[in-house]
Amino acid sequence: MRNIHHYQPPPDNGVRYLFEDEHLLVVDKPAGLLSVPGNSPEKKDCMESRLQAEFLEALTVHRLDMSTSGILLFARNKTMHSAMSKLFANREVSKTYIAVVDGLLKQDKGEINAPLMVDWLNRPRQMIHEDGKPSCTFYEVLSRDEEANTTRVQLTPITGRSHQLRVHMMSIGHAILGDEFYASDEAFNKADRLLLHAEKLAFTHPITLEPLHIQCPLFF
Repeated sequence: MRNIHHYQPPPDNGVRYLFEDEHLLVVDKPAGLLSVPGNSPEKKDCMESRLQAEFLEALTVHRLDMSTSGILLFARNKTMHSAMSKLFANREVSKTYIAVVDGLLKQDKGEINAPLMVDWLNRPRQMIHEDGKPSCTFYEVLSRDEEANTTRVQLTPITGRSHQLRVHMMSIGHAILGDEFYASDEAFNKADRLLLHAEKLAFTHPITLEPLHIQCPLFF
């Protein structure tokens, strides 16, 4: 497997590139930047528009929440976009996140299975509901900070629902710090941003068939 590590970008468009070839662009999205444009003029700046300023052909394959940082992947042609979209849909892309959550988790490892659906009265919030889509997350404790009453965890989503990691951690009583939607006021104020980061992405390149393991070091 080819391990691809974080490296500094050319300075012209402010994008940190993690991997680039004729088919793919993989970048580090900073927290606070949209993945794709919003509806209003003030939401036009996003990772997609920044990339398309240099690579007009760049197509969004998946998204991260505005508040989440880390690995974001773009296709450079329609063939690759279709191929990567199928990999994501078939769950052939392994995704790993790092988060810091409120409280001290008792179990070192666990699995959360809780169906999710949009909370229509409080969009974009999501909620656990028996009529929601099946959603599964694995978590593993990396470290505990008893003084701060927080836990650093590795999160592996098996499904890819909107706000899945946020809602699942909140559902077991350990909201992610800095979460404006699901954390208590105390947990929200423990961080100056959402402490959720897309750290690793692994898949087989659809064209070259090379196993790729892309990493993006953590900044919190």
